[in-house]
Amino acid sequence: MTNTIHIGLIREEKIPLDNRVAFTPLQCQWILTHYPNVQITVQPSPHRCYKDEEYRAAGINMAEDLSHCSILLGIKEVPVNSLLPGKTYLFFSHTKKKQPQNQAMLQNILKKNIRLIDYECLVHEDGQRILGFGFFAGVVGAHNGLLEYGRRTGLFNFKRVHECHDFQELITHYFGVKLPPLKIVATGSGRVTAGILEVMGLLAIKYIPPEEFMINSYAYPVYTQLKAGELYLRKTDKTYSREDFHANPGKYDCKFLPYVTCSDVLMNGIYWDKSIEPLFTWDDLTKDNFRIQVIADITDDQNGSIPCNIEDATIEEPVYGVNRYNRQKTAPYEADSVTMMCVSNLPNELPRDASQFFGDQLMKYVFDELMKGDTTMIEKATITRDGVLTERYSYMEDYAKGKGSTVEATH
Repeated sequence: MTNTIHIGLIREEKIPLDNRVAFTPLQCQWILTHYPNVQITVQPSPHRCYKDEEYRAAGINMAEDLSHCSILLGIKEVPVNSLLPGKTYLFFSHTKKKQPQNQAMLQNILKKNIRLIDYECLVHEDGQRILGFGFFAGVVGAHNGLLEYGRRTGLFNFKRVHECHDFQELITHYFGVKLPPLKIVATGSGRVTAGILEVMGLLAIKYIPPEEFMINSYAYPVYTQLKAGELYLRKTDKTYSREDFHANPGKYDCKFLPYVTCSDVLMNGIYWDKSIEPLFTWDDLTKDNFRIQVIADITDDQNGSIPCNIEDATIEEPVYGVNRYNRQKTAPYEADSVTMMCVSNLPNELPRDASQFFGDQLMKYVFDELMKGDTTMIEKATITRDGVLTERYSYMEDYAKGKGSTVEATH
């Protein structure tokens, strides 16, 4: 007889509250049908995007107490008091870069003999990450960037994404929308940028190659996309190599500056690291030919690739202005300011779709591995086991003992 594996979906309790979930009610139902030895219990939650009633209607067990579960799945970091000893947890722990705000949580995870598997560390054989919410961050970020340009100029109006039940309702909102002529520059080529391009397609905004975009004007809305190889060139020979760029970012110049003179909206989806040159500088902002009015900094690195990203905004109040000359925060649409949209939890505006997409990837690529136990994929993503850091993450020893820390990633 096969041993039953009990899986629990935990309630999100990190503040600000997250409304996403690892598996939707239908995904839970599918797992129970296809894995007879698996039982799923969902912890009730008043703020989850899928209501408790939806899980009950799908025949999924609900219970406050998850102590009978050996595997617990969440999304964001788990408050120290909620961690159950001796369990296997999967969530975005934001510890692998030694983030200071999660140091105490990691210390408690070690103390409580918890096995921590971090979603961020689950990768395919070629090293590509399996799980992430980047696509929906891109969709919401692109929508918000356009919405703020419409509000700033008074030329058109969109409703906010979180007022839509789901992505389908958002798409319906686009029917018949006629945008004025405007020029949008999008950076990057990963999941975030794929989300940006999705919105460009839905709104029939025309793609223009970078070199044409830079010199021409158009009577309709257009966008261009700058991938890393078009944005960064090696100082010595003006070439780009992805491996070399990630290993030696300081050896590369950023080529973005001409686009500040010919774009109205910047949608930033590019990878950034503190050794990489920013897209432009504070001094560039003060120049008369700086044309960009709205910046949707979707990757949202404070003081990162966008120097005027001076603080994080919220879904409720997603924008602020930054004065181009004195660098001070202002109201969002003042004449001498750039309108900044910098929100680190954008997928929470489309939580049902983001959760479904996440659960699909989890079921396709991770679930079987998790059921098998210590496969290479699971092993690589396991940060702690039996009260110690695993070998791959032993570089965090000082951090786990209360020293050393850096910055937070975005999900």
